[in-house]
Amino acid sequence: MLKPFKIFVVEDDPFYGELLEYILNRDPELEVELMTSGKECLKNMYKNPDVVTLDYGLSDMNGLEVMEKIKTANPSVEIIVVSGQEDVATAVNILRNGAYDYLVKDEEAKDRIWNSVQKIRDRKRLESELDELRVEVGKKYEVANFIGQSKPIEQVKSLIGKAISTNITVSITGETGTGKEVVAKAIHYNSTRVKGNFVAVNVAAIPNELIESELFGHEKGAFTGANVTRKGRFEEADKGTLFLDEIGEMNLNMQSKLLRVLQEREVTRVGGNKSINLDVRVLVATHKDLANEVKEGRFREDLYYRLLGLPITLPPLRDRGNDILLLTRFFLDTFAKENKMKPKLLSPQAKNKLLNYSFPGNVRELKAIVELAVVMSDSDVVEEEDVRLTPLNPLTDFLSAEMSLKEYSQKILRHFLDKYDQNVLLVADKLQIGKSTIYRMLKEMD
Repeated sequence: MLKPFKIFVVEDDPFYGELLEYILNRDPELEVELMTSGKECLKNMYKNPDVVTLDYGLSDMNGLEVMEKIKTANPSVEIIVVSGQEDVATAVNILRNGAYDYLVKDEEAKDRIWNSVQKIRDRKRLESELDELRVEVGKKYEVANFIGQSKPIEQVKSLIGKAISTNITVSITGETGTGKEVVAKAIHYNSTRVKGNFVAVNVAAIPNELIESELFGHEKGAFTGANVTRKGRFEEADKGTLFLDEIGEMNLNMQSKLLRVLQEREVTRVGGNKSINLDVRVLVATHKDLANEVKEGRFREDLYYRLLGLPITLPPLRDRGNDILLLTRFFLDTFAKENKMKPKLLSPQAKNKLLNYSFPGNVRELKAIVELAVVMSDSDVVEEEDVRLTPLNPLTDFLSAEMSLKEYSQKILRHFLDKYDQNVLLVADKLQIGKSTIYRMLKEMD
C-alpha cells in the first residue's frame, strides 16, 4: 500500500483555505492538512509534507521567509506559492528561490493547484521507484557477489572497497572480457553517488568528429544536423558517475579538451559560450598500457596522471585457477533459470577441458561457452563434447599451417611486436631473447 501523499495548505483566508482543502481532498490518495499561519506550518514540518501550498501574504510572516525556512528544514518539499496580487518581479524572485509554481488567486488557480499537485505526486512516485530500482541494481553489483576466491580477484575486491569509500578517480585495466565495466558499476552502485546516473561511454565506438559533441553536448545550430540543443554525457552524469571505456583510443586533440574539463569541473557545449558546472566522478578503463602510450607520444602525460587515481588491474581468467569452475557453476545455474530449464551438472572431463583452456576472451568467452554447452547437452550432465571452445582455436589453426620453424618464429615475433606496440626491449624480455636477435629477424623478414 502506498503511503499517503501529504499536503499542507497554509492560508490565512479561512474561506479560500477550506476551498483548497475541499478540492484536494477529492483525491483519496492525498492527505491534506489546513493551517492558518507560517509559524504553524514551520512547527509541523517534522511531519514531512510532500507539498506545501503557501499563501504569500500571510499575516504573521512574509511568504518568502516561510518558504526559505521550509526549504532549510526539508529541501525536497515542493512549494506552490499562492498570491492575491499579480506581480511579475515577485513571481520571478519566488521561482528563483526554489518554488515549484507561483499562482494568482483567480478563477483558474484551483485547477492549476490541482494539476501541479498531481504532477508533483507523479514525479515523486517515479523518483521513488527509480530509487528502489537503484537499490536492486546495487545488490547485483555488491562486492560480496563477485564470484571468485583466487588471490588476484581477492586483491581486486579489496581495491574496489577502497574506491567505494572515496571519490578518487579510478583507472581500470585488463584484457578484453575481464569485466572492467562490471567493476565500474560496482564502484558506482555502492558509493554515495548511487542516486545519480551511471553513464558509460565506449570511446572507441565514437568517430573522432563526433566525440566532443557526445561528451560535452551541443547547442542548436552548432553544426549541420544539430537541429536541437543536446546535453552531453558529462551533463547526464552530473551528481553521478561517468565511465569512459577504452580511454586509450581518444585522440590527442580530444585529450586536451578532456583534461581541461577534468581540471575546471565544467563543460561548454559545442557551439555555446556558457560554462556549465559539474559534479561528476570519472572512472576510466583500457586494455592498453597507458604508461607506454605516454612514452610513445600517443597519450598526454598530464592527462595520464590526472586519470591514474586508484589503479585496478583485472587478472585474465587463465590466471584465476578454480575461479573458472565457480564462474561456470554460476553461468550454468543462471542460464537454466532464465530459460526455465532443469539445472545441469558438469562432468569431470568437461571440468578438465575448461581448466586447461587459455580463454583469450576471458569471462565473456566462458559465459558464451557455458550457455552453448547447456543447449548442446542432451542430459542432466554437461559432457566434454558439449563444451565447444572457440570455433577456430587460434593455437590449432596456427599449428595446422605446417610452416617451417623459421616461419613460425617470424609469426610469433610479429605477434608480440604488434601486441606490445613495436617495443623491441619489452618483446625481447617477454621472449627471453636478445634485441640483436630481433633486429636480425626483422631484417630477414624485410
